[in-house]
Amino acid sequence: MFPAIGLVVLLLMVFGGFAVTGGALGPVMHAIPHEMLIIGGAAAGALIIGNSMKELKALGAGVAKVFKGPTYKKQDFLDVIFLVSRLMKVLRNDGPVALEPHVEDPANSPIFQEFPRLLKDKALVDLICDTLRLVVVSSGTLDVHAVEEVVDNSIKTHHHAVMAPVTTLSTLSDGLPALGIVAAVLGVVKTMGSIDKPPAILGAMIGSALVGTFLGVLLAYGVVGPLATRLKQVLDADTAIYHTVKQIIIASLHGHPQPLVIEAARSGIAHVNQPSFAEVFDGLRGR
Repeated sequence: MFPAIGLVVLLLMVFGGFAVTGGALGPVMHAIPHEMLIIGGAAAGALIIGNSMKELKALGAGVAKVFKGPTYKKQDFLDVIFLVSRLMKVLRNDGPVALEPHVEDPANSPIFQEFPRLLKDKALVDLICDTLRLVVVSSGTLDVHAVEEVVDNSIKTHHHAVMAPVTTLSTLSDGLPALGIVAAVLGVVKTMGSIDKPPAILGAMIGSALVGTFLGVLLAYGVVGPLATRLKQVLDADTAIYHTVKQIIIASLHGHPQPLVIEAARSGIAHVNQPSFAEVFDGLRGR
């Protein structure tokens, strides 16, 4: 919602301010379609040259994510604490053999099935199951610090992959002013080919050419750059749930009491999604 509002405010302030100060919007609006054809076409071509189809699809999904916002809400963080805590309770009370069916086939696990929204998130389920599978196959003899290192690497790899659209948008933002200059230069070339025209016509043609530079800078610093910044914020917010999983597993493997395990997981969650200690503790007790 806010990105859409910001885009409307941006356009109103830029073009409205221009009109209020005496600028004529007609010539600008007339030139925008032609300049956007050059700038937008060049930008699209550059994206195709520099990215695979997989990365282009990820870029489209990333832009959509900017307008949707973070995937995980407060209830999702509560649910993941409940889910992983119950799995660790099975490991603690019944041993690795009892935990194995849950991590080998989460889709048919009665524990996972209680959290259908989380079960749909393949990356999250894989992180939980792959980590606990290490504990199962080692019969609980793994060094906890080694497990923590493996989890850190998994989160780092996942985060690097999902951040690819941010890099793509940032690169595009850096290049748009130059593409605007390309459009402006072509406009100047066109103007020079009509040097015998009256000054009024030449002035309009030069003004049209300068719209290309204007659009390149506006798109770079007013649209694409902010989109990249917001996408990074959203992806960073979503990654927090993976750290919550890590904190519960590692604290539990260290043998910490449940209140400390809860606080280790809860304290790493941003305040906007952070449940209270009572909400978590009462939820674990089934209240």
